[in-house]
Amino acid sequence: MAIEFKIPELGENVSAGDVVRVLVKPGDTLAKDQAVLELETDKATIEVPSSVEGTVEEVKVKSGERVKVGQVVLTVGDAAPKSEAAPTEVPKDAEKPNAAEKPETAKPKPQPTGAPEEGGLSQEAVPEEASPARVEAPVEKADEPRKRGEVVDISRGARPPQTPQAPASEETRASGTAAPAAPSVRRIARELGVDIASVNGSGEGGRISVDDVHDFVRGAMDAGGKGSPSGAGQGGAQPLPDFSKWGPVERQPMSNIRRKTAEHLSRAWNTIPHVTQHDRTDITNLEALRKEYGPQAEKAGGKLTMTAIALKVIAGALKKFPQFNASADSARSEIIYKKAIHIGVAVDTERGLLVPVVRDVDRKGILELASELAKASEKARAGKLSLDEMQGGGFTITNLGGIGGTSFTPIVNWPEVAILGISRGSYEPVWNEHGQAFDPRLMLPLSLSYDHRVIDGADAARFLRWVCEAFEQPFVLAL
Repeated sequence: MAIEFKIPELGENVSAGDVVRVLVKPGDTLAKDQAVLELETDKATIEVPSSVEGTVEEVKVKSGERVKVGQVVLTVGDAAPKSEAAPTEVPKDAEKPNAAEKPETAKPKPQPTGAPEEGGLSQEAVPEEASPARVEAPVEKADEPRKRGEVVDISRGARPPQTPQAPASEETRASGTAAPAAPSVRRIARELGVDIASVNGSGEGGRISVDDVHDFVRGAMDAGGKGSPSGAGQGGAQPLPDFSKWGPVERQPMSNIRRKTAEHLSRAWNTIPHVTQHDRTDITNLEALRKEYGPQAEKAGGKLTMTAIALKVIAGALKKFPQFNASADSARSEIIYKKAIHIGVAVDTERGLLVPVVRDVDRKGILELASELAKASEKARAGKLSLDEMQGGGFTITNLGGIGGTSFTPIVNWPEVAILGISRGSYEPVWNEHGQAFDPRLMLPLSLSYDHRVIDGADAARFLRWVCEAFEQPFVLAL
């Protein structure tokens, strides 16, 4: 009897993705933990391993298709008569003498550990495989209850956008019962200014997910702003003109990463009262030191870039100014101070902007950080970052100096409260009081955006000045 393999759970808040490549075809012999397909989620491209084995009979997905957790990907024939998958035939062979003994001895298949998980920017759990069969309830497959609740498709095209006037929500409000939603979902709804009772849940029993809240906001904006969260997305509420009247146009769907980036940055911009502090630091001496130790960093497998040095500088600054390594919990009116120092670094890739997180920066030297940063950047550009490698950051660095510019206003990577932007350094005449003359000095522009709910302007100025002075005195940095 054919055994179905379904998309396993892929991580916290990840319930669907686009098929990049199918790695097997009918007739192939499939082994457990063998990669079946490459799947692009919101923030990473991952390989999905198989939890079944046998000969592939039918592949039910193709490249470019969007699939969700629990969807059947392929079917395989039973390669071994005594395979553990045999319990799927228990109901059919119930009249056989040994049929009654199988339910007692059969066990669910072990869960694979190969599927990586992303965090979206800050979460965490080991993916669990949706078992092809359960002896206790062989007729339940995709509808089986899951440990983390009902899986919801995040596809924007698979269902129409939600509108503020959801019939189910009106019934909920009329009955006086609370809308079924997790506390984390309610918190996000509050931050976006959404009445949770107005959202129509797509989960079991009308349960509301984070994606349902986002769809509600999107639907409200598309409807002209009616019912949209206060102050959010007012610029996007107006319908676009017909651009084809003035010339040829082409429409292209957003990629998963581009769509997720747009959602995340829109939320950050509408949630956080942004302020940006600008300053410049003299890196003339540091640049000489960077060139001196560059070959040593290359031997260690990295490159001694200004970003790698900035990681160490910021780690020291976060120890001195802990309010910059924090998050605002509006639901509880609390500020969460993080003891571990994990710093994200924005990486420009063909797929879009990705932010791998470097862990425990304060415990590592600059040369080690340079090597680790080089590896993380390479994985990001190759699309091999896991969800976990992009979660848990407390601060972010983004460096546009390799491209150009004198300053910019980076958007805070919510739920963080600050981000440092680095622009291109250039030589400028700086007055030397001792020599009573202007000297050419290499000046590096820095831009610090911060959440004004948590950080005051004076603290931001002190933080950035401390960072500038650390760049100017490289002997304090342990190479």
